Amino acid sequence: QVQLVESGGGLVQPGGSLRLSCAASGSIVSINAIAWYTWYRQAPGKERELVARIRAVGSTTYTDSVKGRFTISRDNAKNTVYLQMNGLKPEDTAVYYCYGASGAGGYWGQGTQVTVSS
Repeated sequence: QVQLVESGGGLVQPGGSLRLSCAASGSIVSINAIAWYTWYRQAPGKERELVARIRAVGSTTYTDSVKGRFTISRDNAKNTVYLQMNGLKPEDTAVYYCYGASGAGGYWGQGTQVTVSS
């Protein structure tokens, strides 16, 4: 099995930056089978939404509201996926979750809180 652990959340002022990390641990076979990683977020009272996705081949997808501000990347040697968030806005406040998908199933992290406030 695979465990995903997010880190890097916190309180930041509008316009600031944060870098979230999602570290995978566990079965190396299962980790290598993960086809894509996705960052989701869920704000209070709202549904969970896709923020960014990166596939094994490196292609990426972003929701419109973060295009040009957020960048997803992965370091396969470290089994870690990152979400660089620049130009943060109060509406980016949410719990951010990492999800890894493979043919055998999916894995969720526990989430990390991001709060954008002055």
